[in-house]
Amino acid sequence: MMAASPSAAGGFTASGLSVRKSEEIADLIDLFSKTQYRAKEVTPRVETIEKRCLELFGRDYKYSVIHNTNGEVCGHYPRQIVYLEYECTEVQRDRNGDSQLFDKVRGHDIKLLRYLSVRYICDLMVENKKVKFGLNVTSSEKVDKAQRYADFTLLSVPYPGCEFFKDYKDRDYTAEGLVFNWNQSWDLVEQTQNYLKLLLHIINSDDESGLLVHCISGWDRTPLFVSLLRLSLWADGAVHASLEPAEILYLTIAYDWFLFGHMLPDRLSKGEEIFFFCFNFLKHIVSEKFSAIRKQRRKNSHFKDSDFTVEDLCQLKSRDRGSVTSLSSDFSLITEEAGAASSLTNDAVDLMPSRAPAAARWCPIPSERQARLEAVREVFLAAYSSTVGLKSSAPSPSGAISGLLEQFARGVGLRGTNTIV
Repeated sequence: MMAASPSAAGGFTASGLSVRKSEEIADLIDLFSKTQYRAKEVTPRVETIEKRCLELFGRDYKYSVIHNTNGEVCGHYPRQIVYLEYECTEVQRDRNGDSQLFDKVRGHDIKLLRYLSVRYICDLMVENKKVKFGLNVTSSEKVDKAQRYADFTLLSVPYPGCEFFKDYKDRDYTAEGLVFNWNQSWDLVEQTQNYLKLLLHIINSDDESGLLVHCISGWDRTPLFVSLLRLSLWADGAVHASLEPAEILYLTIAYDWFLFGHMLPDRLSKGEEIFFFCFNFLKHIVSEKFSAIRKQRRKNSHFKDSDFTVEDLCQLKSRDRGSVTSLSSDFSLITEEAGAASSLTNDAVDLMPSRAPAAARWCPIPSERQARLEAVREVFLAAYSSTVGLKSSAPSPSGAISGLLEQFARGVGLRGTNTIV
């Protein structure tokens, strides 16, 4: 069940990923596909996952935890919410503790954000409010009438909720060309790429301030982008530097998805496969354009259509930003900051063009970033195919399912090639 992967750049070969670690990921996905995590209902098997996450975080960071033992903060958040303080040396790695930062976090949202040095808040909600259990609820700072979040830079980056990912499954897991009834040219691939590049730009442009990413519940869209951010930064060697592909994959599935309450059994039963989309999407961010490593801009380079600043995005007409009339909601891709213009307007975000250039006739040697992300994706595909599997809605002339199954076959050692589709 090992994943063959490129060894030309980075040396992530099948021998570097032990059978035990691959089985560990398969066991995790198997449990995840049958059980939703609840802080009050922890089994010995879940306790093992919690301890494993802390051990993987402790490899590279001094951390503290916010205790959520009985779900006081949130019933579907981890019992130990990890706060990474700083990268640690070899001597410091054994000194991680569980100091309690806050006993009562609820009602102190802004205080907590300031404590964590958060300046930028990216709101993935399409709608302003949602009805849950008969009540209008929201987690969007943009609708706070008291303007209590005026000191933060708010970015409204609407992204489709989990229910839209049934369309992704019904199209045989093909995201290219999938546009969610929005009057814009971005399909699901381009939209996800552009949002990720925006988040990476924020991280890369301000070393002093933190970034908060959230949606309405933190179950679907939030782990999608947190996971992509964690894996992208890891592929650049910027975070979790000591973890192997199988280890970073375990950490992000267990902590970002499982322990934060993603309802995988429910999503699978409805065909809303946003979880699978996340890790299969890694093939779309292998380019150095997504690298967080700062690069000096080419001198005398001409402005291209694909180079936008956040200010440019703010000035887009509503028809270009999209519409969600089907959800009876109004939104825009905007930034808001009281009293001062956003510092993000000074640098180009360099979003992806709506149409990709023609593919080259030649095949370059994969970069280390590409090799690392492909290694993670292959381990995931092998583990997912052996536990959950893919379910085609109807025969597809595109052959998308057969292509993915071919990758699964290579991942479990039934094919002898390292080529990635």
